Amino acid sequence: MSGRISDKVWPRLGEWSEDQPDGEVAPTWSGRTDRHPPARIRYSTAMTYHRHNIERLTAYVPGEQPQDGRIIKLNTNENPYPPSAAVLSAIRAVSVEMLRRYPPPAAEPFRRLAAQVHNVSPQMVIAANGGDELLRLAVTVFCQDGRGGIAICEPTYSLYDTLAAIHNTPVTRVALNQDWSLPDDLADRALADGCRLVIVCSPHAPSGRLVMRQQLESLAENLRNQAVLLVDEAYVDFSEADALPLLEADSGLDNVLLLRTLSKGYSLAGLRFGYGLGNSDLIAALDKARDSYNTDVVAQTAAIAALEHRENAAKTWQTVKRDRDRLSQALVDRGYDVEPSATNFLLVHPPPAGSGAGQIYDSLKQQGILVRYFDQDRLRDSLRITVGTPTQNMALITALDRITENRKS
Repeated sequence: MSGRISDKVWPRLGEWSEDQPDGEVAPTWSGRTDRHPPARIRYSTAMTYHRHNIERLTAYVPGEQPQDGRIIKLNTNENPYPPSAAVLSAIRAVSVEMLRRYPPPAAEPFRRLAAQVHNVSPQMVIAANGGDELLRLAVTVFCQDGRGGIAICEPTYSLYDTLAAIHNTPVTRVALNQDWSLPDDLADRALADGCRLVIVCSPHAPSGRLVMRQQLESLAENLRNQAVLLVDEAYVDFSEADALPLLEADSGLDNVLLLRTLSKGYSLAGLRFGYGLGNSDLIAALDKARDSYNTDVVAQTAAIAALEHRENAAKTWQTVKRDRDRLSQALVDRGYDVEPSATNFLLVHPPPAGSGAGQIYDSLKQQGILVRYFDQDRLRDSLRITVGTPTQNMALITALDRITENRKS
């Protein structure tokens, strides 16, 4: 083969065809390999470097993040109030020397503090670069390529599906009940499909419904020895209950993992810091698979200050819950159907005789107010609205009234 030009179609770099003879190399001429083959050599289609499942992947689409400070953002569930002054002081105190050196690799000081706050051992805590990294770790550690997938209840946080697709692991999708509660056969269907991980968002996004602890306990018990139950508690700070009792020794459960984040309740969405709580064996497995130095020194410093001064954040939680109830009532008074919420947002359905959810979304955006609209089953008649400050909430209500008046005129 060496020294002559072949008329066959040669693949581009990395595209080795099945019918290419063993040991045959790319064509050469003049006794040498040339980087620029003659024009008459025909090439196959362009090289694809990425995996086929990535080519098919539909990427997660986050909510809009406008840079115009005049926009009222009620679309991505940030806390409308600033973080604690102690957190800002801690960030400012980060020294040049702290920046020069690598941070604590496993965020040990934070893990010890979080363990104290939640009355667990440090071995039951893992720090993550936002709650989303913990989700990615869970899929990586507990699921398998092509089998042993995840089970989710739809509709829910769409990143779950995206992460499964990235890892090429199958997804069992189970529809929530009409009242957004978990179906009784969730465990049976997950195990029948060989799922290794079941993810439940509680309080649920986007409905705001809290899953009762007893139901989570029963689900974990049914999954025990076969699958891990990950409870995504991203919004738990705005709720009246959590799933922490499932981690107590007398629960008898060793397959429960809880996700927490500082993005919502602690007003640190721009920082990207989350953490997981769970059985020490689960945490140890996640620890082995996480990135080295996965959380930076600024994030660790701020996270420690946030938990040390969590009473300041707790005041904002109470304010948000109060304003959530007021906003809900104002919407109900205008004919909207509002789902009960244990979060910092409301899922609302416009009056049947008025404008549709998509139209209202567009009209609000034209008025400088962003809310979230999901063009998917069970949500096309809904808007998800983050609870803002009283001023922002009033601006929203005024804009909705304007839309109603314009429709009448």
